[in-house]
Amino acid sequence: MSNIPTPDGGVGDRVLRIISHPVRIEALRMLQNRTASPKELAEELGESVSNVSYHFNYLHLEDCIEMVGTEPRRGAVEHYYRAKLTPMHDEESWSALPEALRTEISAVELRGLFGEAIQALNAGSFDAREDRRLSWTSMELDEEGWRELSDRQAEWGAELERIKAKAARRLALDGATRRRVVAAVLGFEAPSSADLVDAAKRP
Repeated sequence: MSNIPTPDGGVGDRVLRIISHPVRIEALRMLQNRTASPKELAEELGESVSNVSYHFNYLHLEDCIEMVGTEPRRGAVEHYYRAKLTPMHDEESWSALPEALRTEISAVELRGLFGEAIQALNAGSFDAREDRRLSWTSMELDEEGWRELSDRQAEWGAELERIKAKAARRLALDGATRRRVVAAVLGFEAPSSADLVDAAKRP
C-alpha cells in the first residue's frame, strides 16, 4: 500500500493526517478486530517495533485508539491497544476528500466492520441475544429518494452517539455490566452491470 498524499489545511485535514501512512491504516484495521501491541503488528508487517510504536503513539494522541492493558515482557512492558469507535464523517468533510482517499477510508472501515461480525459469529455472541438486528435491502431510488435515505441515516448516526453518551453516564454512576456492541449505518450506490464489466477489465 503506498503512502497517501496529505494536502495542507482544509476540511477533513485531521482524517487525512490520521490515515496518511500505511502503518496507521493497518493498525486501525487490526485494532478494530482485536487488541494488539505495537510489537505484534510490527511482526505481522515486517516493520521495526520503533516505527510501529511511533504510529501507535500518533493514533493514541489523535484519540483513535485506547490502551486497554499492559504485560511485562523480558524486562520491558508491552502495551495493548484497541480501536475506539470510528468517527462518522460529516458530509462537508467527506466531500472535500479526493475520491481515491474516500475509497481507502471506506476499505479500512468495512474491513473493521466485517471483522467484528465474523469475530462475533466465531465467538457465538452474534446470535446470543434474541433481539439482535440484521437486515438489509436493495432498492431502486431516484435522486430525491437517495437524499431522503441519506438524511434519515444521518439522523440515526446522531442517535447512536446520543445512546452511547447516555450509557456512558450510567456506567460511570452505577457500574452496570458493560457489553461491547457494534452498530452500523450503511448506505451506498450499487454498481450497474456496465460498472462491473469495467471493473473486471482493470488490471
